Amino acid sequence: MQSIRTFFLTAVGIAFTLMAFVFTASLGLALAGIVSVLLIASAVSARFLPKPVRARANRDTRRPAREPRIWNDGRGTIIDQ
Repeated sequence: MQSIRTFFLTAVGIAFTLMAFVFTASLGLALAGIVSVLLIASAVSARFLPKPVRARANRDTRRPAREPRIWNDGRGTIIDQ
C-alpha cells in the first residue's frame, strides 16, 4: 500500500510540474508574440513620420569661430550656441 501511495504522489507531482512548465512556456510565448507585434508596429510607423529638417544659421561676423547649430527634432526648434 505504501508503494502505491508513493507512486501516486510522484505521478501527481510530475504532472503538476509539467503543467506549470507548459503554463509558463505558453505565457512566455504569448509575451514574446505581443512584444514582437509592438516592435514591428513601431518600426512601420517610424517609416511614415516626416524626416527632421536640418537648418543652418547664417554666420555671425562678430564671432566667426563657431557656427551655431539649429535643428528641429519634431518637438520644437533647438538652437545650440
